[in-house]
Formats: sequence, structure tokens, C-alpha cells
Amino acid sequence: MYEKSKQLFDRAQKSIPGGVNSPVRAFKSVGGTPVFIKTAKGAYLYDVDGNKYIDYIASWGPMILGHAYEPVVKAIQEYANYSTSFGAPTELEIEMAELICSMAPNVDLIRMVSSGTEACMSAIRLARGFTGKNKIIKFEGHYHGHADSFLVKAGSGLATFNIQTVPGVTAGVANDTLTSPFNNLDAVKKLVLENKGEIAAIITEPIAGNMGCILPQQGFLEGLRKICDEEGIVFILDEVMTGFRLAAGGAQEKLKINADLVTYGKVIGGGMPVGAFGGKKEIMQHIAPLGNVYQAGTLSGNPIAMIAGYTMLKELKNNPSIYTELEEKTIYLKNGLNIALQKWGQPFIINQFGSMLSIHFSDHPVIDFATASTANNDLFKQYFHGMLNKGIYLPPSAFESWFLNNALTKSELDYTIEATAEVLKNFKQN
Repeated sequence: MYEKSKQLFDRAQKSIPGGVNSPVRAFKSVGGTPVFIKTAKGAYLYDVDGNKYIDYIASWGPMILGHAYEPVVKAIQEYANYSTSFGAPTELEIEMAELICSMAPNVDLIRMVSSGTEACMSAIRLARGFTGKNKIIKFEGHYHGHADSFLVKAGSGLATFNIQTVPGVTAGVANDTLTSPFNNLDAVKKLVLENKGEIAAIITEPIAGNMGCILPQQGFLEGLRKICDEEGIVFILDEVMTGFRLAAGGAQEKLKINADLVTYGKVIGGGMPVGAFGGKKEIMQHIAPLGNVYQAGTLSGNPIAMIAGYTMLKELKNNPSIYTELEEKTIYLKNGLNIALQKWGQPFIINQFGSMLSIHFSDHPVIDFATASTANNDLFKQYFHGMLNKGIYLPPSAFESWFLNNALTKSELDYTIEATAEVLKNFKQN
């Protein structure tokens, strides 16, 4: 069933560390051989062995309208004829910036980069340059890319591989990164008090997606905003996953919370490598060449990435009903899975917000990294492989959110619910 994938994985390990270019793809958390994808269309992935899968990753978020979305593909093909890179300004970059600023609340200026990691890294540098302070507060289990400052209790990939301390990250960098449990405002207040006048920024995912889909409890984000206002701290929302996925204005719009800086990725590239950071003019004007906080990138504003993202965002702006449809589909799936899991009769939790969702085999609410970590990962492994064998591709880690795409129909959602019920019948109880 996976013979060609096994052959490719054996071959890949001879020239690529671990055989993959991003660790979670190695299937180490769930066991088995990673599936090598050949093509995708709409709601489906097709592997090198000819297997077909309903996709619940959507390339970790950007394929919000489904794979190989025709307007995006055509735009890329057209622009590739002009050249794949210039290393010089283009009008398209301006149009992209104007479009993002028109959709995202509280974004006056925006700088394009090439990845979500670069966006978050640059936002932190800017916050430090703007405030003249060095320390940051991040939350346990939140992943903001693999820049040194963020690889402290970063959830997701690190949790998948049980990496608690990261070789290559200096003690000085680690000491400047303060961590707090998510959804614990008192812990944040304690850190701020203990490091009075030293904290440049608080960075958070508004909806966590790297320890499963975990929602902020009522008043938490508002509490962070208040602390930042009182202490002169830059409040950064990492919307690499949630930006333009949860709403046209992202989590800021959906949750009615304003950040000082926001980082973007995923959807704004339409599947191409891209990221961006933006926010209030008074802060953003400190970025070179306006200010002395340096950030640069040869491929920043790459024309192929820009036209892919521009085409995608324009579609989302012009058709806001897409977000309603996606959320309705996700709620429909959640309700169906809930019924199937209840019939199974063992403890579980389903977290869902917008078009993001995660299942945790746990007997208590999952509200932070600690509670996510105590869920039964052995049951998740069984569930993952059971669903994979039925042609359903889920995130290969219990610490990742599902992402739905709008190409999914009721038929695919019903099949997913039915497959879950069948897989659960065969579970081995530990």
C-alpha cells in the first residue's frame, strides 16, 4: 500500500537529515513511514503509490480554498513568464501591502519576508529596537518558528520529538526568553513584576495551533493587552496560522483584540513560501530604511509568492461568506466526531475554533501545553493510522491542529465521521 513511499523514505535518508525537510513529516510521533505526496486537487491528496486521501492539513493552513485552486495556479503560471525573481521593487508588492492593510485591523505598515519564522524573528527584533529592552515573554507550547529566541518550551515539533532543551541556543538567548503557561494571566503578571522594565514584548498565538487547537480563555488576551499598555510592552499576535484563515481580518477581527505588531504567513502566500510582519506606524517606522532596526531579504516580496497570495486574499476579501461556510463545515465535522467518540465511550476532548480543530484523548479540558501533554498519545497513534488506512490524512502529531479547506463537501465530512466510528471499534485499550 505504501511501497513507493517506503522506497523514497529510504532513499531520502541518505541525503536529507532524517529523510525530511521539516521534522514532523517524519511520522516519528505516530510511527510508520511518511507518505510521499505526488499531487493534490481540491480536498484530496494523492501519494506516489496511487492512494487518495481526504486532506485535513491543507499544507498546515494555506490551502484554505483547496489544493491547486485554479485562479492561483493560473496567476502563478502567468507571472512565471516574467521571471521568478527580480531583487528589485515591483508594483505588485504595493498592491499586496495595500490589500493586507485594507483587510487587517490595526496594520498601518507591513513588511514582506519569506517565512513565518522570519516574520516572528523580525517582529521580536523590532520590538527590542523600539523599546530598548531585551526580554520577551512567550507561552509554553506556542511555536513561533525556529529562531533561537522561540525554541524554549515551543510545543509542536519539539514536543513531538521530546526535545526539552535545544543544542545551539545559547544560555544568554534562553535567559532573555521568559515562558508562561497559556491562559494563566497571574503567571504573566508575576513574570512582568519580577522583570520590571526589562520586557520588550509579549508574543502569543491568539488561537494556539501547535499543541492542538487551543482557545484563549475569556479575558486572557484582553488581560495581556492591558499589561502591555501599562508596562510599555509591545503586544505581538502571531497570526501565521490564524491570519486570513479565521476571518478576513484574522484573529484580531474575530476576537476583537488589537495588537501592536502582527505576524503573517501561510494563507498570504497561497501555498508559496512567504511571511510578513506589520502593525502600528509608530513602531514599524523603526525598520530600515526608515529606522535603524535592520531587516532585509533577497527574496522578500518575491513576485511569484506575491501574485499567489494576492490572488488568494482578493478572493477571500470579495467573498467573505467563505469564512461562514468553512466554520459551518468545521462545526458539522466536530458535532459528528463528538457523536462517534461518545459512542466509543472513552474520555476525549474536541477543541474547535473557526476552521481549526483538534481531538485529544483526555479526561480533562485541554487549555494549555501541560494539559495537552497529558493526553493519551498512544491512542492518537492508533487513530492516526486507522484513519490513514481509510484514506484520511490527519496531522501526524497529537500536538498539531487540523485545518479544513473549503473544497471539502458534506460527503467528505460524513465519510470522515463514519471512518472515525469504524476505527474506534478496533482500538486496543491500554
